[in-house]
Amino acid sequence: MKKLVAILMVAILALSFMGCKQEFDPSAKSEGVMTYAEYDAAALDSEVVIEAYVQAHQDWWENKVTVYAQDPDGAYFIYEMACSEADAAKLTPGTKIKVTGVKSEWSGEVEITDATFEFVESETWVAEAFDATSLLSDEAALIKHQNKLVSFKDLEIAKVEYKGGQPGNDIYVTVKQNDNEYSFCVESYLTGPDTAVYETVGTLNEGDKVDIEGFLYWYNGVNTHITAVTVK
Repeated sequence: MKKLVAILMVAILALSFMGCKQEFDPSAKSEGVMTYAEYDAAALDSEVVIEAYVQAHQDWWENKVTVYAQDPDGAYFIYEMACSEADAAKLTPGTKIKVTGVKSEWSGEVEITDATFEFVESETWVAEAFDATSLLSDEAALIKHQNKLVSFKDLEIAKVEYKGGQPGNDIYVTVKQNDNEYSFCVESYLTGPDTAVYETVGTLNEGDKVDIEGFLYWYNGVNTHITAVTVK
């Protein structure tokens, strides 16, 4: 009888613990960490401390790595963050990190520079692409989604050219929507010649219709870093 009572008590305690378990909130921040709104409002050249989830990163080199990160409220471009090669391998999509650096701007791109980071124990979170098709011609509205993973539907290819004229480097992609042209890019440090997107973009011709996904980078205007292309 005593044994049965003990078993029941353990079961009740286990159920109680399960009931108290907090639901995962990907927007939650640690103490002393900025919300995205606070980061967005921070002055340029000021120190910022953010937490976000890695979505992708460029190639590691010389103990630095450039990271595309996001939370449910906004996105961050973390330029040449100090990072060992071993830690860069752990920056898989969905991994949460805490980053300290300087909010900077270059040619319209708001980014975090002089950054250091630490891993944050958390469940993983990966963003779904935000459909920005209707915003492409509205720069003031589009820039509010800077650095997010976005998608654009039913674009027309106007021009595809390799940086330096040879495959292996970045690919500059000019797309058209309603007779307006926009510059996108296949960033070779992010999606290099060995990736499907690089190979697909290299075969595109003027007039092809495509859907595009990528990170909403900015260089004197929209300059999406392409991560996926679907030929219609």
